[in-house]
Amino acid sequence: MIHIINGNNLWSVNIMILSLIVGLGLPLLGTTAGAACVFFMKKQMNLLLQKALSGFAAGVMVAASIWSLLIPAMEQSEAMGKLAFLPATIGFWLGIIFLLLIDTLMPHLHIDSKEAEGVKSNFKRTTMMVFAIIIHNIPEGMAVGVVYAGWISGSTNITLTEALALSIGIAIQNLAEGAIVSMPLCSEGCSKPKAFGYGFFSGIVEPIAALLTIALSSIMVPVLPYFLGFAAGAMLYVVVEELIPEMAEGEHTNLGTIMFAVGFSLMMVLDVALG
Repeated sequence: MIHIINGNNLWSVNIMILSLIVGLGLPLLGTTAGAACVFFMKKQMNLLLQKALSGFAAGVMVAASIWSLLIPAMEQSEAMGKLAFLPATIGFWLGIIFLLLIDTLMPHLHIDSKEAEGVKSNFKRTTMMVFAIIIHNIPEGMAVGVVYAGWISGSTNITLTEALALSIGIAIQNLAEGAIVSMPLCSEGCSKPKAFGYGFFSGIVEPIAALLTIALSSIMVPVLPYFLGFAAGAMLYVVVEELIPEMAEGEHTNLGTIMFAVGFSLMMVLDVALG
């Protein structure tokens, strides 16, 4: 009987490890596949394509913030009654402030921008463009990590399928994101292999951020609603600060708005269908 129990426990651990590998690896796979577009497309990214990709990524991130992070945060706080919104709201603002500090201190350059943001530095334009994507990817990795931490703990209502839905959604929008970083780097003078390498490197930040978040799960789980709100605030900061301006840049077109709706709908369907 003891051997059977131990065998079952070992099987459960193996399933958990495999689920983590898949869940944390999918977003990186999405970024890598998107970055690989640099090998098959023209050196200069079409402006309409850039608007479409930015809009799509923004839609996925907004939907993920609502259905995968903020709503679960409030559901986890139901015991607080009418104040169930409080942990999610506090966490949300902490996430906003955290990204604001990183955005203010870390030297980076947004796509098609002429002036760098953050503290002054002597970094190359290409390096600062990669930093901008890294800032973008940190909250996405944290979002995946905090949801998986909730599932691993077994003390929350978060299921494996809900965590997987978020990973799939982030991976899909990372397809767009990978292309958004590698193509402009190529147009800045990077070779295609180097531009791809930068795109891949920017994606590694996500599983690292997710693993660090999971490593802190013993601290995190008791205050999980705050961390879910934190991840949502950080993601929405990126959407408003970076993606929406990119999809609205230049000559007016409704393409970015339409693709935002497509990304939002897709992530909403994924979360509800798999959750």
